[in-house]
Amino acid sequence: MSTGRTTAAHRLRPLPAGPRGILIDCGTTAAARACYRSLQNRRMSGLLEAEDLVPGATTVLVDGVDEPELLAAELPGWPLAEEPEAAGEAVEIPVCYDGPDLEAVAALWGVSTDAVADIHSGIEYEAAFCGFSPGFAYLEGLPERYQVPRRESPRTKVPAGSVAIAGPYTGVYPRSSPGGWQLIATMTNPGRLWNEHREPAALLVPGTRVRFAAVRV
Repeated sequence: MSTGRTTAAHRLRPLPAGPRGILIDCGTTAAARACYRSLQNRRMSGLLEAEDLVPGATTVLVDGVDEPELLAAELPGWPLAEEPEAAGEAVEIPVCYDGPDLEAVAALWGVSTDAVADIHSGIEYEAAFCGFSPGFAYLEGLPERYQVPRRESPRTKVPAGSVAIAGPYTGVYPRSSPGGWQLIATMTNPGRLWNEHREPAALLVPGTRVRFAAVRV
């Protein structure tokens, strides 16, 4: 581990999660990312035997641990180095900026709809964690200047492939489902997001770098 800056150890609060799991409450997104990196490093070096590590916004689930109580006892003493992460796989997602909330987002940003497409597609995002539904990744990278609230009235059905933003996140719906984010674009091939016959099944996993490529129609 690095001897550089560290995340305060007292933020790590282990909670039981089934007979062989621990849910680590890290308190903040930054601490959760540092904790996930530390767990990955320990797992790769053979210091941690776990079947799965699942990062969340402020938590990390460690599953498939033979003696979770021992890990829980060690956690409060961990100094978590805030080292830069190795660049993950890069994925380009072609999209049409034709979402039903595109004009509303343009008004919130104070720009034209074409400028929304240019701004949004000009950013490199990173999958911070997955959730909500299989294949849905919470993509970080949207500057604070362009963060918008959720819709006041969520939709009961959002089409598969819809590209949406809310708060600090961008996401792409892998299948039709309810949703309250602002829809600004449509992925041209949403079937890429989730394929149970592929390993991993999700196209976007934590650490994946994502670029949206605007397709003009």
